[in-house]
Amino acid sequence: MAQSRLLQFLLVASLSSCSIFDQYADTYEQRFKANDVVRIDELQSQYLLDVKPPLVSPVVAVYPSAFTDQTGQRKSNSEFALFSTAITQSPNTLLIRALKHAGKGEFFRVVERVGLDNLTKERQLIRSAREQFATDEEKKKKLSPLLFAGVLLEGAVISYDSNLTTGGMGARYLGIGTSIQYREDNITVSLRMVSVATGEILIEVLSQKTIFSYGKSEDVFKFIEMGTELVEIELGNSRNESTTIALMKAIEGAVLELITIGYDRGFWKHAEIQIKKPTCDDDDCLAIRG
Repeated sequence: MAQSRLLQFLLVASLSSCSIFDQYADTYEQRFKANDVVRIDELQSQYLLDVKPPLVSPVVAVYPSAFTDQTGQRKSNSEFALFSTAITQSPNTLLIRALKHAGKGEFFRVVERVGLDNLTKERQLIRSAREQFATDEEKKKKLSPLLFAGVLLEGAVISYDSNLTTGGMGARYLGIGTSIQYREDNITVSLRMVSVATGEILIEVLSQKTIFSYGKSEDVFKFIEMGTELVEIELGNSRNESTTIALMKAIEGAVLELITIGYDRGFWKHAEIQIKKPTCDDDDCLAIRG
């Protein structure tokens, strides 16, 4: 008899708590945009992909030491100290990826500078092999020079602010309860474009991205059989937006703003703007062509 009452009670409690919990969870997701948590296959911003490429694609370079994490933030933990950083230590890789995907890969020409030493060694091996084994005709063919950049892209992850907004809500009735807690963090990226010829900073932008995290739980606390037996059940889970994906979105926003400002200041021209070719009669055209 006691076991049947216990099973009935657990069934009713589970159904009741789930309905209350789902109602609050839906409200939270609408309020704090929890559905905007990005999946890995949606990293690339569609706005960045749809950017119109310029008439002449600028050649850019990103050095490993030119775009780093300067926040010094560690992963938060209330129980013990963690030495792992809160942000990836290779933000330059994310920047290069954003540049290569801008305008579906047609906006920037990105030259390799991360593995420049390896590239130089490999080119030296090619020259050595040609000197030893190539014919006289092949030796005359020189290895094409490396492409140099017209502008450098530099910057840093300058801020990672945690617990900017925290809070929660909950309800309990007859020992059946549900609760939701949320937290908002913020990450800030600085990006600038520097002219190689003059060293002048041409464009400087800031981009921010909010990181959403929330947890939800439900519990049952009840005495049965005249207060002699206690039943306690707890369930819960949490959902955190990836810090790396948030950083990727912030970098994409910075690149998109840099492109927009570059168009406004005339650093590159739209590909649609073409010089109108003069028309001529057949005799005139033949005279021009010689």
